[in-house]
Parts: sequence; structure tokens; C-alpha cells
Amino acid sequence: MTPQDLATTHAAAFRTARPWSAEEFATLLDNRFCHVFGDSRCFALIRVIADEAELLTIATLPDAQRQGLARACMERWQSAAVKLGATRAFLDVAADNRAARSLYAACGYDRCGQRVGYYARETGDPVDAILMARALP
Repeated sequence: MTPQDLATTHAAAFRTARPWSAEEFATLLDNRFCHVFGDSRCFALIRVIADEAELLTIATLPDAQRQGLARACMERWQSAAVKLGATRAFLDVAADNRAARSLYAACGYDRCGQRVGYYARETGDPVDAILMARALP
């Protein structure tokens, strides 16, 4: 997938927040610690440093949601992270993103913190970020 492919999917998936640009994705993909999994319907971008894996973003096209793609993508990147030496994974998610919070909980993530007003919204007040983490097998 190209940085433009990632940006297109991200923009379609994140309609209430500022989507990431192709240039931002290109910069991340140039980093040797960053890895992308999935396809143009659903992808996850992670960073693995030492024994920690961070989910930077996951995006699913609206017409591809509720088909198990994000769950499969989560399983794929977590398995790859273990092979890269990660023993713990973490992420943050907007408090108002119930679907993502449900996905992460189903994948074994537990809430471990909060960032007040972390996510900006074009149409309203900022939204808190919920920090979540889990051990990797």
C-alpha cells in the first residue's frame, strides 16, 4: 500500500477527526520501527521499539466495517509484533469511539489511563483519549 492509499482509507474512516495525510504516512513508513498490515479496505500501522508495540492507527473503510477485517488486522499485527520482540502492546482511542473500544476490549486490551481533551473535533469540544494496554503472548 502506498502512503496515498493509506491516507485515502484513513480519510474515509475518520470523518469526525483530521485524517492523516499521505506525507505523514510516508514519514512514518520511512521509519524502520513502523510497519503496516492489511489492505486498502482495512489497515493497521504500528511501531515496535524494544519490547513494546504501539498501534498508531487502524482504519476500515465504512462499507467494509462489521466484517471482521479490523479484528483480523489486530491479530495479524500483534503476531508480527511478537516476532519482532514485543511483549506488551498499547494504544489510545477516542472516548467516543465505541466500536473501536469494543474491538480493543475483545482483543484483550484493558484501560490503563486517560488523556483529557486529547482529540480535537471539528464540530465540538475535544474528546478524551482512553489509554489501553495488554501483554502479548
